[in-house]
Amino acid sequence: MAQEPEEPLVEEEEGGPIKPFLDHLEDLRWVLIKCISATLIGMASCMAGAPYVVKFLQRPLPKTMKLEMFGPLDGFWISVKVGLFAGLVVALPYILYVIGEFVLPALKKREKKFFLNAVTIGAGLFLAGAALCYFVMLPISLNAVVKFNIWLGIASTIWRANEYFSFVCWFIVGMGLSFELPVIVLTLVKLEIIEHRTLVKGRSYFVVINLVVCSFITPDFVSTFFMILPMQVLYEICILISAYWQRQKKRAEAALLTTQPGHEEKTA
Repeated sequence: MAQEPEEPLVEEEEGGPIKPFLDHLEDLRWVLIKCISATLIGMASCMAGAPYVVKFLQRPLPKTMKLEMFGPLDGFWISVKVGLFAGLVVALPYILYVIGEFVLPALKKREKKFFLNAVTIGAGLFLAGAALCYFVMLPISLNAVVKFNIWLGIASTIWRANEYFSFVCWFIVGMGLSFELPVIVLTLVKLEIIEHRTLVKGRSYFVVINLVVCSFITPDFVSTFFMILPMQVLYEICILISAYWQRQKKRAEAALLTTQPGHEEKTA
């Protein structure tokens, strides 16, 4: 019995080929496999170099404090934690490449440009947020905790190493992810999913959300303030950029309207 010829993939005018649903699931499966594999390879590599990563993460530690391990498996779990977080950072470029390879063919030409810019700028913002946390916020936060404990009268010179590295890793990654706010917001604005006036109206709501989220991530009021401030500045920058885009759009629409036939007759 002769097999029926397969239906050719349909090309959209501006997008990529339209695949059957099962083919999309197969592609998604390979994306997940590649991302997980890259993360595990990065994790294994960073675990092999765990002493260097641990030494790097101890630099913000106050000079009056030292770390101790109180359990037989604490060292192992510390190497797993720092290996996982550092491995994600190392594997991030390849993960973004794999996701882009999966997403880009389905996007239109205009959307592809936005996606590539968003990935590039987002990677830079993540590194900027992580660097700000490591070099500025972590020393301030850790020293504030030490002084607060002294004020309570229960100061100590020893911290649990397991808890310290968990806190440092989550703090750095959380700060890096929070710096992705402009990428997410401006991409939604550019794709016309949300409007400029929505950002302006949501300013007061964002202040409350920003305060709640930053309070959970940071351990004290001082570091909370230093995290809220850049987040609020980034949100205001998003409002300014969206306002600029809105003015550009109105000018383009006005210019298009003046070039339409019959416009001069109406104005006359």
